[in-house]
Amino acid sequence: MERTKPTGHDRTDEHVTRWKTVLPDLDPDIEGAVTRMQKITSHLGKVRERSLVNYELERHEFETLHRLAARAGRAAPSELAADLDLAPASVTGRLDALERRGFVRRTPSKTDRRRVDVELTEAGRAIWLGAMDVLGDEEYRLLGTLSREERRTLSDLLRRVALAAEAPGRRS
Repeated sequence: MERTKPTGHDRTDEHVTRWKTVLPDLDPDIEGAVTRMQKITSHLGKVRERSLVNYELERHEFETLHRLAARAGRAAPSELAADLDLAPASVTGRLDALERRGFVRRTPSKTDRRRVDVELTEAGRAIWLGAMDVLGDEEYRLLGTLSREERRTLSDLLRRVALAAEAPGRRS
């Protein structure tokens, strides 16, 4: 994908200019960066939501399939509950619905006869991947405007910001 240099101003530049007249001490770089991160996050959220509608998935179904896929397609319900930060009873309801749709199946654990594992079915993997591809394509479209080195730099810079946000003593 060919790299392009920014041309002109985006809507955030207009936003910053308006607020700079109201708040003269406003740091335009901070305001611009935060506003752009919010707009990009919102945009990607809308793409994800459209993708889920197209694949007839509810957000909680997608999240459950996503967490299961992240565990190589097999996990105990308690592991999924921890990953989703939900009570086990909530996960049971999700798994019941996904099992009825043919996206997961429960099987006896291969390592502990007292336990049941949840497996992603081929249909579940296919629908999860389809929804993921839509969002992934958009992420590549947006970040494809940057070179590999620029993407790495952006990721490194955002990591520093994320670490500051995750640090103890932060304002919440």
